[in-house]
Amino acid sequence: MLLVAQSKLSGTIRSSENNQAVSSCIVYLNDGSKLVEASSKGEFHFEDLANGSYTVHFTSEFFEYKKIQISIANKDQNLEVFLEPKSMNLAEAVVTESASDFGLSRMNAVDNMGLYEAKKSEVILPENMTANLSTNNARQVYSKVVGLNIWENDGAGLQLSIGGRGLDPNRSSNFNTRQNGYDISADALGYPESYYTPPLEGIGKIQIVRGAASLQYGTQFGGLVNFQMKRPVEHKKMELTARQTLGSFGFYNAFTSLSGTHKKFSYYTFFQYKKGNGWRPNSEFNSYNFYTNLNYQVTENTKVGIDITKMTYLSQQPGGLTDEMFEQDPRQSNRSRNWFNVDWNLYAFHLDHKFNQNNSVNLRFFGLNANRYSVGFRPNRVATIDDNSERDLIKGDFENWGTEFRYLKRYSLGNIQSIGITGIRYYHGYNHSTQGFGSTGSDANFNYLPGEDNLLNDYEFPNKNLSLFWENIFFLNDKLSITPGVRFENIKTSAEGYYAIVYRDLAGNILERNVVEESRKNNRSFLLGGVGLSFKPNEKLEAYSNISQNYRSITFSDMRISNPSATIDPDLEDEKGYSIDLGIRSDQNRLINYDLSLFYLNYNNRIGEVQYYDESNRVLRQRTNIGQAIISGFESYVEWDFLSTLFPDNESWRGTVFSNLAIINSTYKASDINGIEGNEVEFVPNVNFKTGLSVAYKNFKSSLQFSHLSDQFSDATNAIDGGVSAVVGLIPAYSIMDFSLSYEYKKFKLEGSVNNLTNAIYFTRRATGYPGPGILPSDGRGIYLTVQFQL
Repeated sequence: MLLVAQSKLSGTIRSSENNQAVSSCIVYLNDGSKLVEASSKGEFHFEDLANGSYTVHFTSEFFEYKKIQISIANKDQNLEVFLEPKSMNLAEAVVTESASDFGLSRMNAVDNMGLYEAKKSEVILPENMTANLSTNNARQVYSKVVGLNIWENDGAGLQLSIGGRGLDPNRSSNFNTRQNGYDISADALGYPESYYTPPLEGIGKIQIVRGAASLQYGTQFGGLVNFQMKRPVEHKKMELTARQTLGSFGFYNAFTSLSGTHKKFSYYTFFQYKKGNGWRPNSEFNSYNFYTNLNYQVTENTKVGIDITKMTYLSQQPGGLTDEMFEQDPRQSNRSRNWFNVDWNLYAFHLDHKFNQNNSVNLRFFGLNANRYSVGFRPNRVATIDDNSERDLIKGDFENWGTEFRYLKRYSLGNIQSIGITGIRYYHGYNHSTQGFGSTGSDANFNYLPGEDNLLNDYEFPNKNLSLFWENIFFLNDKLSITPGVRFENIKTSAEGYYAIVYRDLAGNILERNVVEESRKNNRSFLLGGVGLSFKPNEKLEAYSNISQNYRSITFSDMRISNPSATIDPDLEDEKGYSIDLGIRSDQNRLINYDLSLFYLNYNNRIGEVQYYDESNRVLRQRTNIGQAIISGFESYVEWDFLSTLFPDNESWRGTVFSNLAIINSTYKASDINGIEGNEVEFVPNVNFKTGLSVAYKNFKSSLQFSHLSDQFSDATNAIDGGVSAVVGLIPAYSIMDFSLSYEYKKFKLEGSVNNLTNAIYFTRRATGYPGPGILPSDGRGIYLTVQFQL
């Protein structure tokens, strides 16, 4: 038991290699109730420490984790700590802020102006994985994140489509997706789809926080996905990394980065180019991606920086298949005139200031200027032969900006240590969407045919969002903490524009064009709340639980669809609900790492599509509130360093094995739509299992991974057969294997990967529109080879 005292602990952190000060190092005591960041001089200090024993943890992105045991007894202490630089010759591991050398870790209680105590969180470091990074292979990189459902219809990794716990994976739209803490989706509320995905070769870490992130980062049911780009290297004026990759189906990837620090100035920048022909015909693509981060240390406690990101790509879309076509030949394509183009421009400014060890602020300004254009022949009957008529052209332009301010304070309430964060966010979105007739050619022409009759809709979607949030960790004692939080939202969304109904004769000539003007506004304010509990009976075990309210606003896709076979319910409402987590997890020691948990998700007013017949007996789809969905399950992640356990004195070999299992039950508990109540929820495989083995010998590393997902439905009616459109129907169970190798020699590194080792034939998605409609087959076996040089 600790006795009351007023002792101080301070110290200096240096590199064992060159004796230089180590900045940007997180230092925390015991379970993190007291946590500070070292200054630019490598100095840190803790005040008002009670007598007793402490474990002092030191974590840094560029240095090995270290912990020191100390005792405080009515006397100030000063430490001089030396950290070992991280070796580039590590066996496969995803090492994060904690002590873990495993493939998955979690976030600290306090991390980079955010609170994560008692939350379900995961952290991935792609650079330390033996995986195919050049293709952004999500199946490998996210293999240890429990319960993720991944759509695979893009072998180049141009878009990331992940969902979890029954949430639609489409372009990760049910997550709040960020880069370095700021938004990267088309519109965080109005259109939260992510057409841009940072290249894994330039990402330092991927942080994922489940539904409880709704209080600090937004209202999404899925939670947070934050891509933290690589930071500038310290103690080096310039570091050059060049990677070249060749692979199957004409794949080529070139990635070059520069990084360094000179006095108060630091930078990290990269350029990536990749191209390929695709596994199916009519699947060629080329992509350009540029990113730069510039930072200036104004004073010891004040730092400013800017980020600039530009990504553009053009890809040909082979179209979807019916069930029959997929069985005949999954590599076939009957669409040669379908194209998709994205131009994504992000900019951000950040300011970080520490008033002292207990008070810090962060200010971000961020903006997006982007567009996505698609043109093609996409009739509802997938098998229809292209008649070379006018193509359907859809354009979306996005001009959005926002600012977010956060204030983090460490303080005491009597004997209770506390860490609080409060913030305010303002977001302004303006999106312009048009649809009409494009050219009859086969090239990537994104111009409408001349004449107003060829424009079928023209809409503006302005929206505004003001948010206030507060969250606080109260450490009731050295074992128990409680973390309440609240978020206030004011959302204003609207749609202004028109859509046209065109009538044609049998020859295709326009007989009549009726224009319907529309103006819709939706203003609402509400409060979300949540609370988390964490109990740590010892340093090796934590029991945690949290409950948080969730909310998802109607998007502008929900407000207007220009599709002859689809309609929108005029009474569509926002989605509301809550999520609960209850689990136990290890302290991430170097022998075994585990996280076992139960979850419960109550999803009211879930929006989806159902098929129905109109008065002419045509099959149509309506976008509406399906009803109340209940999704619950068991999630387990276990990883064991079996070679270190069996041969603790062996330093050359390393071997780990992991198991990632989610068993999920889902049902529509209530619905006003006939035939829905009691059905399973779409995008929920009952069994989601991934396992893998990693073995390393000195500079040689290898990994073998197996993934299995059971059957899942693609719509709320639980349709089995896809019919002529194949937009609904069963997604059959599938099993995939991936294998990767790497070898490092001095400044060179050689990597090899075989994706889909057994050449399994499967699909993960039935598209309702772009880039289908219909079944989108996943890629067959592909072989890739990468050479890296670092100077």
